[in-house]
Amino acid sequence: MSDVNLYDQKFYINREMSWLEFNRRCLCEAENKDVPVLERVKFLAICYNNLDEFYMIRVPGLMLQTTTGMSSIMPDYVDRDLLMDEISKTVKELIRRYEVCWKNIKRELSDAGVKIKKLSELTEEQREWSSSFYRTRIHALLTPLALDVSHPFPFISNNSLNLAFKLKRDGDIVYARVKVPISTFNRFIQIPSNDNSREYMLLEDIIKDSASMLFPGIEICGSYAFSVTRNADVKVTIDEACDLMSAVEESLENRDTGFPVRMCVESSMPKDMAKLFAKNLKLMPLQVLNNKDVIFLSGLWEIADLNIPQLKEKPYIPYTPQELSDDISLFDAVKEKDWILFHPYESFNTIIRLIHDSAIDPAVQSIKICLYRVGKDPSIFQALKVARERGKTVSVLMELRAKFDENRNIQWAKDLEKIGVHVVYGPLELKVHSKLLQVVRLENKSLVRYTHLSSGNYNVSTARQYSDISFLTANQEIGEDVGELFNALTGYFGPREYHHLLVAPITLKNALIEKIEREIRCQEQHMNGHIMIKANGLVDGNIIVALYKASIAGVKIELNIRGLCCLRPGIPGISENIRVTSVVDRFLEHSRIYYFNNNGEPEMYMGSSDMMPRNLIARVEVLYPILDKRMMISIRENILKVCLADNVKAKMLLPDGSYVPVSKNGEKSLRSQQWFIDNRGIWHE
Repeated sequence: MSDVNLYDQKFYINREMSWLEFNRRCLCEAENKDVPVLERVKFLAICYNNLDEFYMIRVPGLMLQTTTGMSSIMPDYVDRDLLMDEISKTVKELIRRYEVCWKNIKRELSDAGVKIKKLSELTEEQREWSSSFYRTRIHALLTPLALDVSHPFPFISNNSLNLAFKLKRDGDIVYARVKVPISTFNRFIQIPSNDNSREYMLLEDIIKDSASMLFPGIEICGSYAFSVTRNADVKVTIDEACDLMSAVEESLENRDTGFPVRMCVESSMPKDMAKLFAKNLKLMPLQVLNNKDVIFLSGLWEIADLNIPQLKEKPYIPYTPQELSDDISLFDAVKEKDWILFHPYESFNTIIRLIHDSAIDPAVQSIKICLYRVGKDPSIFQALKVARERGKTVSVLMELRAKFDENRNIQWAKDLEKIGVHVVYGPLELKVHSKLLQVVRLENKSLVRYTHLSSGNYNVSTARQYSDISFLTANQEIGEDVGELFNALTGYFGPREYHHLLVAPITLKNALIEKIEREIRCQEQHMNGHIMIKANGLVDGNIIVALYKASIAGVKIELNIRGLCCLRPGIPGISENIRVTSVVDRFLEHSRIYYFNNNGEPEMYMGSSDMMPRNLIARVEVLYPILDKRMMISIRENILKVCLADNVKAKMLLPDGSYVPVSKNGEKSLRSQQWFIDNRGIWHE
């Protein structure tokens, strides 16, 4: 097989189609009647959010792409026009399934006492309430915009919800547009009910029902919901006249005004009307998507978040090891040995507590932290403020370019700067995606570094929803590495000497390839080559080629890739020794574990990086080793192998890019996330 070109595109799954396949796996959870109904609503909301992001971020790049030379640098390259056509077909099929799924979920919600009513289903009292609510709360907020020769086609902001009205005025057909104020109201408005059920109607239906107040004396022939998705992949341009924060703020102003890439319309909208709107937006027919029921279902989070425990997964209490309980010093516990914490099965409060304890501990001299996505919870910022007020040196690397979190991060950065915290933004050309925290403490006239590294963000909310692994250590060499990396990030980033860390874009990619190649040599010499990897994405062509070569050599390769995967497993003579699974379940799989057997002297790395070009080339990422062999074995046996053995929620990737449920082959059912809940903390034993 030495003459086979392993970069040939036939050996690769296209990235965009892999993205849509992940959405299909999320949809399978929304369709699964064994999943509690409000959890199914959550998965359907995720499907819509993912599809919105796909059109805002990925499709614009395809539309702007030129084909010259693309096949030589992108192994998964597919002709743009053919790919856009394939995307259109796949998305239409997904939307049809979304509609059927939502219809079935609404029926189940109704049976459980949560009813989403159409106008025709309202009682007389509810209709009167709707009319009153419109008059007193909504009408004054609306601005109808006429669409005729004297009124230019209005600007439609990104992902706004709109109503298009077909009107008859003086015998002529005219059109108008009204923006639905979903930034002011919930999409699902709770209405009075005569029984114990919760009843809702859509905000746009309330407007439709009272539209005569918007167009007095004009016949309303029809009203139709629609939305427009625009390019939101904003580029930050920096020149000598501005700093990074100003450049990011300026670029965000363009997010809602990017060029249109998609229009979603109610299928009842007349074809000539949809065609007119598409023409004004300069959209091709394949960029217009019809929806039979309702559009913009990302608003389903309002229903998914309803506090009805019997319609959700059974709650549980996150585990905290006794040695890390509130009455024990975290510094003493971490100095005694390294710790991992597997969130959300184990409490993220331990990490918050570490920051709070550091803020008030007189022995702590400094706190350094990298922040990427922080969320709304102020706990960490309050602790950093206390630390600064108590005279400690506090340094925060705030990544301002975390997509869709830019505004929040900018505000946090400004607030921290006001209280004297050193806030830096990292290298201009690289996003800092590393998850790092270091506390320096004076003990017996010596400085001791306490370091936290993780796959997850310092975000209290997502720590309850994402499956991430934290690592706490007082290892001096790892501490020196992280300290050196902080210095590089706050000073001038470039090559540095690290004892243990693999740092992108400097050493990480080449190190992974070298470890894969080492397994090939182990297989050739000892017949025991074995690689196990759990990550969120596998896209990088060089990494994939290295894995193909390992498979050809006979190395056993087990991959658990949550989302994008461009590698084709199971190709005879190429990847027949590679098995790829994906788990979509209650929590978002987010941890990364890289395991290499190394002829019985195994190595394991964990951290923030996936195997995608953006991680390996365009971001500062960190993978750290598990040096404690007992801890490594426990992670391998009680976390990594359990993920790989899932046969309930896992799906297996086939050579054609599709996924099928993992076959049990007579084995006992194993749902990995439920196993982690039932056995939380076992990895410490």
